[in-house]
Amino acid sequence: MFGECHAHLFMDGINYRQAVNDHKNGVNVARVREHLEDYRACGITYIRDGGDHFGVSLRARELAEEYGITYRTPVFAIHRAGHYGGIVGKGARTLQEVKSLVQEVRRERGDFVKIMVSGIMEYSGFGVLSEETLEREWISEMIHIAHEEGFAVMAHANGADAVLAAVEAGADSIEHGNYIDRECMSAMKENGCVWVPTIVTTRNLIGCGRYDDKVLAQIYDMECENLANAWAMGVPLALGSDAGAYMVPHGKGVVREYETFCEVLPEVSLYKLDARLQAGEEKIRRVFAQER
Repeated sequence: MFGECHAHLFMDGINYRQAVNDHKNGVNVARVREHLEDYRACGITYIRDGGDHFGVSLRARELAEEYGITYRTPVFAIHRAGHYGGIVGKGARTLQEVKSLVQEVRRERGDFVKIMVSGIMEYSGFGVLSEETLEREWISEMIHIAHEEGFAVMAHANGADAVLAAVEAGADSIEHGNYIDRECMSAMKENGCVWVPTIVTTRNLIGCGRYDDKVLAQIYDMECENLANAWAMGVPLALGSDAGAYMVPHGKGVVREYETFCEVLPEVSLYKLDARLQAGEEKIRRVFAQER
C-alpha cells in the first residue's frame, strides 16, 4: 500500500470540536494510538502530517515506530496572521516572525516546513475560496526563508495564482491545488514540484447532506479533470487524503484516494499508475526528511 502524504492526526474526520477537546489540555495518547492503528490495519507505513498546534503530530512521530510507520511532521504550519491557517498552526505578522517560526520548527525537530498561502474551498459555490491569495512577494519570501534554513516546503495552496506563485518560488510540494490551470501544471512539471491533490476531501462529502450535491459534483468533476490533465502532462503526483478532515477517516482516506485515481485514469495500466505514484511518494520521502 502507498503512504499517506497529507494527514492531520489531531483531527478525527468526524467532529472537529470534539477533536480539539480531545487534545487541548494535553495530547490524548489513546486517540493517537487509535489512529495509528487505523493506518497499520490498512497496511500504510508512511505518514506525512500537515501539522497542528497541540503537539499531536510530534507525539504521533514518537509512537509511530511501534506501528511500523515512518512519520514526518512540520510540527505546525505557518500562516500570515489574520489569514487562514490558525486551525493547524501559528501566525506571523512579519517575515522576521516567519523566520522565527521556522527556527522554532528546527528547535522542535520538525522534518520540514509547511506554509499556508491561500484560503480553503468554500462549498457554497463553484470557484469560491475563503479568502484572497497572499501577495506573491510574501509567498516567495516564506519559501526562501524555509529553504535558507535548510527545510523542504509543503505549501497549502488553492487557486491558480497561489499555486503558480508557490511553485515558481520553489515549493517542494503543493497540497490540494484546487482551481489550477495548465500553466500551474506546466510549472509543477518543470520544477519537479509534487502535487498532492487530496480529491477525497470533496468526493467523500457527496451525499452527506451538509452541502449542495450539485455544487460538490461540479467541484469534483473539476478536480478529476485537473488530475487527468496533470497526469497527461507528466506532473509529479502523490497520494494524500487530508485525513482527519470531515468525512475523511485515517487509514481508509488514502485508500479511497487511490481508488479515485484509478477511476479518473481508467485507461492507465495499474503498473504505470503505481510506478508514477511510487516515484512521487519516494521523492516526498526523500525530500521531506528533516533538514535538506
